[in-house]
Amino acid sequence: MSLTDSSPAQIARAASAASKSLGILPLKARNDALTAIYQSLIQAKSSILAANVKDLELAGKAAADGQLSQSVLKRLDLGRSGKWEDMLQGIMDVRNLEDPLGPEKALHHENAQYAPVGKITLRTLLDDGLMLERITCPIGTLLIIFEARPEVIANIAALAIKSGNAAILKGGKESTSSFFTISNAISSALVQTKVPNAAIQLVTARDVIASLLEEDKHIDLVIPRGSNDLVRYIKANTRIPVLGHADGLCSIYIHHDADTEASVRILLDSKLGYPAACNSVETLLVHQAALTTHLPAIASALLQQGCSLRCDSISKSALADSLPLDKVALLQDATEEDYDTEFLSPILAIKTVLAPSTTPTSPSSEDLALGLAIAHINAHSSHHTDAILTSSEPIAKRFQASVDSACVFWNTSTRMADGMRFGF
Repeated sequence: MSLTDSSPAQIARAASAASKSLGILPLKARNDALTAIYQSLIQAKSSILAANVKDLELAGKAAADGQLSQSVLKRLDLGRSGKWEDMLQGIMDVRNLEDPLGPEKALHHENAQYAPVGKITLRTLLDDGLMLERITCPIGTLLIIFEARPEVIANIAALAIKSGNAAILKGGKESTSSFFTISNAISSALVQTKVPNAAIQLVTARDVIASLLEEDKHIDLVIPRGSNDLVRYIKANTRIPVLGHADGLCSIYIHHDADTEASVRILLDSKLGYPAACNSVETLLVHQAALTTHLPAIASALLQQGCSLRCDSISKSALADSLPLDKVALLQDATEEDYDTEFLSPILAIKTVLAPSTTPTSPSSEDLALGLAIAHINAHSSHHTDAILTSSEPIAKRFQASVDSACVFWNTSTRMADGMRFGF
């Protein structure tokens, strides 16, 4: 890995050339590099965390002056409980993954100079002696532009090396000290490996994003990780394919037959486990019949831990009849805009799903209520992660089939939508 202030054109050419060598390294060489990174980061822990404290101090002042959001400040903290350990474990989890470039073949023993060609995913005999094969291969050169999170460098380096892709990294100024210290640790580790130095580059020069986005000849994919504004800017200003998602507006729908205790645990984790994360729940949809059976316990638990609740008139009225006065006083009125807002903080918008029947739990009424919940999510969600809490498998399966999101969960926290938790 190298810290570089070269021109965008030089950076892109060097990465593209390095990707060709990295892409044919055998599995053992790539795994050895990940082990070296892991060990180097452990040895550099004190200096990395000290650098992170400097970044936090500067970011704290910027947040106090209104120049930096609290959500970005929280993402910056590498010393937060479990974050350092998760970063290290992530490297080893990637190391232990199956080789994405293909299984080692007999003619490629573990110390071979080159990797297998790749996994054959399709083979068609076109004619006698004429075989067509579709084979997996690395993407090539990745440009990853991100904000705040210092652990992203280690995450990306591990994934890129394992998959045989070169990576150009451009981080936000909020994490400058952390980025440099982590990069130096990774660089010192890779010097002892077969991974080319230019395969992983951290760009230190300022104001280079626009120029890097023009390097479509040498860069194969752009992956932005950050604010909505960042992702949208990149999508609008490059010819390079972009893999990016601008929002994390996640919803949970509570059906009237959900387990109450489990619902409380799931909502606490989904909203307060890490409010600044893109997989944090932002909207809670409550079946009309669950307003008195489920919502009071959920609301009480969330309020107890400092979460602000923005309720529609029906849910607010139901809570006013069931909660102590001191907690009722904390309830706020929701606006329509709240249901389109990614708060990234301890704020939850609550909306009632009316069951259009005199018997809210009748089969026909259940279908209508479920349809309304699905329609709301598909209209307001960012299609990231949404969940349903119910004891009914048919209801859950219909919800999962109808909600148009990348992850659709049943009786599971939205925080489950995470590569580490998935075991990737």
